[in-house]
Amino acid sequence: MSTTTPLGQLLHSYFLDHLITIKGLRPGSVRSYRDTIRLLLVFIAADKRCKITRLQLADLTFERVLAFLRHLEEDRGNGISTRNQRLAAVRSLFEYIATRSPEMLAVCQQVDAIPAKRVPLPETRFLERDEAQRLLAGLPTRGRLALRDRALILFLYNTGARVQEAADLRVGNLDLSEHPTVRLHGKGDKWRTCPLWQQTARIIEQLLHIHPEAPTLQAAVFTARGQPLTRSGIYKIVRRHAADLDDPRTGRSVSPHTFRHTAAVHLLEAGVEVNVIRGWLGHADLTTTNRYAEINTKAKQQALLATEPPGTSAASRSKPIWRTDETLLNWLASL
Repeated sequence: MSTTTPLGQLLHSYFLDHLITIKGLRPGSVRSYRDTIRLLLVFIAADKRCKITRLQLADLTFERVLAFLRHLEEDRGNGISTRNQRLAAVRSLFEYIATRSPEMLAVCQQVDAIPAKRVPLPETRFLERDEAQRLLAGLPTRGRLALRDRALILFLYNTGARVQEAADLRVGNLDLSEHPTVRLHGKGDKWRTCPLWQQTARIIEQLLHIHPEAPTLQAAVFTARGQPLTRSGIYKIVRRHAADLDDPRTGRSVSPHTFRHTAAVHLLEAGVEVNVIRGWLGHADLTTTNRYAEINTKAKQQALLATEPPGTSAASRSKPIWRTDETLLNWLASL
């Protein structure tokens, strides 16, 4: 493919063949890539003072990519996280270009070497067990919407499902037999199976049989006015019922994703092995799951007690162990 080739054919192949067919990205992820590439094309066309349809492969230069990233932060006011996300999408496009146009390889390598800016990870917010139990106990019990909302929140807490996975859930994905399970369709077009609590299975079963006609296998499980709930709809339901659990001190605002974090932490507290939790949540990388071990305060407290020097009583813990030679030497010997 020549560097004078118009971009239209390449972009069409990149999105349809590469992102959707080969990589299997979900529609939401494809839209995110689309928005970034659209911003990039508009920026380059403005810089070259031509129409987007006049752009050629050679117009995608390393210098323009750097200028585009500066434009995102300085002109559009994007934060570092957004800038890094846009950079990842641009890198993906240039990696694809490298496979289709070898003469662009040097430029593609330069773009691939652009570093992401360091940004602190957002603090992971989750519900303690007593908070989750208080939320479930306070949910309405009468009416179809009350049944749906209870089933939805219990399902999110039980499975740690992403909000889009809950929105996409269909009757055919459920097995509500003696050992109930659900198959979730997650990122990267990957499927995973999660076990369901008996109470989750029973309330979903009640929800599905609230109408006289049996639902089809393709029918959505969680609906509003006969239509599948959207991500926004699920968010509003969770906010309506969980607003009292917001914590201004820590900045926690309970959302559907809070239940994903909550499920992970509670599984960890129950002694479930981290790699099992990774499969449960559908993480591609174990390092993503490992962060839950770092935020588990109870686990830290238990670890502190477990590593406490032998013979240290509760009364003596208030007095530093280094106050006397004997206690200091005994503590050193216990290490």
